Amino acid sequence: MIRFLKNGVSQEKAAADDAKVRQTVETILAEIAEKGDEAVRDYSQRFDKWSPESFRMSDAAIQACLAALPPETLEDIKFAQTQIRNFAQIQRDSMQDVEVETLPGVFLGHKHIPVNSVGCYVPGGKYPLVASAHMSVVTAKVAGVKRVIACAPPFQGAPHPAIVAALYLAGADEIYTMGGVQAVGAMALGTETIAPVDMLVGPGNAYVAEAKRQLYGRVGIDLFAGPTETLVIADETCDGEMAATDLLGQAEHGPTSPAILLTNSEKLANDTIAEIERQLQTLSTAPVASVAWRDYGQVILCDTYEEMVAEGDRIASEHVQVMTRDPQYFLDNLTNYGGLFLGPETNVSFGDKVIGTNHTLPTKGAARYTGGLWVGKFLKTCTYQRVKPEASAMIGEYCSRLCALEGFAGHQAQADLRVKRYGLQPAAPVGAGTLTE
Repeated sequence: MIRFLKNGVSQEKAAADDAKVRQTVETILAEIAEKGDEAVRDYSQRFDKWSPESFRMSDAAIQACLAALPPETLEDIKFAQTQIRNFAQIQRDSMQDVEVETLPGVFLGHKHIPVNSVGCYVPGGKYPLVASAHMSVVTAKVAGVKRVIACAPPFQGAPHPAIVAALYLAGADEIYTMGGVQAVGAMALGTETIAPVDMLVGPGNAYVAEAKRQLYGRVGIDLFAGPTETLVIADETCDGEMAATDLLGQAEHGPTSPAILLTNSEKLANDTIAEIERQLQTLSTAPVASVAWRDYGQVILCDTYEEMVAEGDRIASEHVQVMTRDPQYFLDNLTNYGGLFLGPETNVSFGDKVIGTNHTLPTKGAARYTGGLWVGKFLKTCTYQRVKPEASAMIGEYCSRLCALEGFAGHQAQADLRVKRYGLQPAAPVGAGTLTE
């Protein structure tokens, strides 16, 4: 039996909040489409109090940001990017172009072709999310994207040096200091000074996520993303301190970030609730994390591992951390998750910042049908075919009959022409002349 010891806000309230965001984003995108740079500058001034001579950073400004950072910080950034680049390259190497002869004279294949241009959004207004630069820009470059541009909002009235350094070291071709819907809209729609991109990637707040949703179709996106989510699946082998720490570690992302404990131990459930309240007394990000826990935190009690798997798949959380006696059971049986973190030795923070897997992951149940950002998201798998004459005539006969079955006369004509042109002609009678005689 599944019991909820703590529940969050209703779905109706969440839907009402989403509706307000949609309307605001529609207005901003429409103005950017109509007024270009003027609208971008107006919204940047309004929301970020930021209106530089140029939103694009010069080489000198980029180098000044690198010079402002301690050498250890630069080395930390390089270490993280090396891990992400290595794993992305392993993923890319696993994706092979193919060409096979499926029938005599029939050759089918596919190629993995990088998209030509990508816009990467890096959040940085509340927290400077340096890691998002690695996850998007590095991965796009490994995929072979020719033009990678990036936007990050100003942080306390200026470009954040660490974000700029991370974008530069990751290989961004253009770096812009602008944030929010105006940044996403400028990259996707283009302005007088920014050429539009083919694809948008990267996390963001509810407004950025909604902008990507509304722009999807005009450009590609990595995935539909909402507030950060975490699900801790734990049994009696876990303790309250560990569970509470890992739940609050993601609740601090924002006041609407769900943090859920799923357990078969009532003792752990109660210990975790008490420990969260204790840790919130000293956690520096408690003003945010406490609201997320109050409004979106849940504690769900199950009887068995099987119930925990079923409930975990129903929730389909962005991050799923497993701290049980047998983590392998959940790796073998869970099907809906963005990223899986197995055992107490690892945690979501490792994945968010440094270990090598990508931290841009599906939210709001999207893990039911998609994984997260990876090198393959930047590649179009495009098929092709080539056929020898004899095979063309043979395939054409099948195609002609199937086209007739569907009533597609034009399609049938394409097939019939190949049968006529490339089919075997009957041998001429002995002694018969030829057309040239």
